Amino acid sequence: MSHEQLALLEEIQAVEFACTDLQLYLDTHPGDARALADYNAQAQRLAALKAEYAQRYGPLTHFDQDMTGYTWRWICEPWPWEINY
Repeated sequence: MSHEQLALLEEIQAVEFACTDLQLYLDTHPGDARALADYNAQAQRLAALKAEYAQRYGPLTHFDQDMTGYTWRWICEPWPWEINY
């Protein structure tokens, strides 16, 4: 796995963590407009990062398949336990 691919994957993980954290906060503070705006911004960023990763390296999950191209490309990627951090 290249340095660029690993860096993008780590960024995806960080943004996904931020989305989860904001989502949990919003469960108990549904009226916090700033937190909702932050969540929406991070969710959009996460979607863009995942789309970039899928375009450059293949899908992250089997749900991210491009049905017009190599639909089983995900099987050729390293498994999570095969990644050397």
